[in-house]
Amino acid sequence: MPGRLFQFLSCLACAGLLTACDDGGVTPGKVDLKPVQGHVFEARIVTRSQPLEVYGVVHAARQTEVSSRVPGPIVAVLVDAGTVVKKDQVLLKIQPRTSQGQVAQAQGALQQAQAALALARRNFQRFQNLFQSGTVSALERDTARTRYEKARGAVEQARGALQSARSVASEALVRAPFAARVVNKLVEVGDLTTPGRPLIRLESLQGRKIWLNVREADIHRLSKGQQIPVQFDNRPDLGRVQGQVAEIVAAADIATHTFTVKVSLGDVVVRSGISGKAFLPGDKEQMLVIPRQAVHRRGGLELVVVRAADGLARTLAVTTGRSFEDGSIEVLSGLAAHQQVVTDLPAPVADGTPVKLLR
Repeated sequence: MPGRLFQFLSCLACAGLLTACDDGGVTPGKVDLKPVQGHVFEARIVTRSQPLEVYGVVHAARQTEVSSRVPGPIVAVLVDAGTVVKKDQVLLKIQPRTSQGQVAQAQGALQQAQAALALARRNFQRFQNLFQSGTVSALERDTARTRYEKARGAVEQARGALQSARSVASEALVRAPFAARVVNKLVEVGDLTTPGRPLIRLESLQGRKIWLNVREADIHRLSKGQQIPVQFDNRPDLGRVQGQVAEIVAAADIATHTFTVKVSLGDVVVRSGISGKAFLPGDKEQMLVIPRQAVHRRGGLELVVVRAADGLARTLAVTTGRSFEDGSIEVLSGLAAHQQVVTDLPAPVADGTPVKLLR
């Protein structure tokens, strides 16, 4: 590195010498460097909190896999992946014969129970009258009452079975539980469904969350309701958006030792499944910073021009670190605090070049 810097600065000095040796006949060995103008910035030590980057994946606020309790072949699929559907819109149809048969059975059972109830009611009334006239005993009357109560219970049970059968039968038309977008259809016409088998995968239209994987050493930096900036890998046009911590899963993953943190993205519209990162507040640290435009990169070197106390330029090799949104850059080595760097030069200049300050 020092050898390359020496070569670069030697070239700058030679260029200044050749510029001075024109047809006007300047005395050999005397270099007349043309002054340059620029603003100066004093390198300063600042205390900053460097954000920690935490990665995650975007999820829909609501997502579900729609299924049905009706067994049978699928006779129609009315949506495709990407279709936007309304609440209760029909997604697919299942052959209803099996469920219709169950409804018919339940209706028949209810009618039988109602007939038995009517008979039990008449018998109980008859035994009640006979008991009052002293013809039958209290035991016989109580037995008739028990049969009547059991018949009433059988009717209620049959009504419940009919309601349940009708509820299942209604699921032969599989509907969207909320306004959503179809993420994927998991079946085709002719497929045989079974109760609980996923048929259509849906996600809500509004509301997105990014699920972050936060190390156990950093989970203390977050709290519910906290605002944190979020950036998406394939949507640089959105820049950094503000998210709000909606949920912090209480237990860490036993394999990765990370906590899942769900950050609400408000009205930001992005596709689920894309990756992104959030910026958590980091620990405060001191660093030396200068304007980013003061750094010149030449041949793998990072150079800055400083204005010395005598008003002349000096070119120094530096090592830079992190850049910041305010236009500053961290200097790791090669520069000291309070040195004045020149910021408006198109390129480094030869050492000894006079620097005039712009006001």
